[in-house]
Amino acid sequence: MALTYATPEQLATWLGRPTPADAERLLARASADVDAALLTACYPVDSTGAPTRPEHVAALADAACAQVEYQLAAGEDGTGAAARWSSVSAGVISLSASSSAPPGALDLAPRARRALQQAGLTGHGVGAPW
Repeated sequence: MALTYATPEQLATWLGRPTPADAERLLARASADVDAALLTACYPVDSTGAPTRPEHVAALADAACAQVEYQLAAGEDGTGAAARWSSVSAGVISLSASSSAPPGALDLAPRARRALQQAGLTGHGVGAPW
C-alpha cells in the first residue's frame, strides 16, 4: 500500500482554505507523484516505508500539498489528462494539440521539487546520503 504524505488538514493549511471534497484522493495521487520523483532517493524509513527523519516527513508533506495545489491551479484532477491536451482558436481556425511532455512524464510542481531539494532528498545518485 502506497503512503500518503499529508493529511487533508495539512492541505487546508497549505492552501489557506478548506480542502476539496476529494482531498484524500488528491493527496494519495500527489504522494505517488512525489514517490516517482524520488525513485532512486535514499533516506531512512521505518518498517512501513514511512520516512523517519522529521525534516523528511515535513518535506514530503509539503511536496504532496504543493503538488495538489499545482494540480488544482492547472485544473488537473491528478490523472494527468488535463495537461496533455490544449485547444487554440483564432477566428475560423481551431487547433488541438498534445503538450510537448512525453506520455507518462511526471509534471512535478516547482514548489514540490523545491521542498524535496531543500530537505536533501534530490540531486544525488543512489546511495545513503545520511
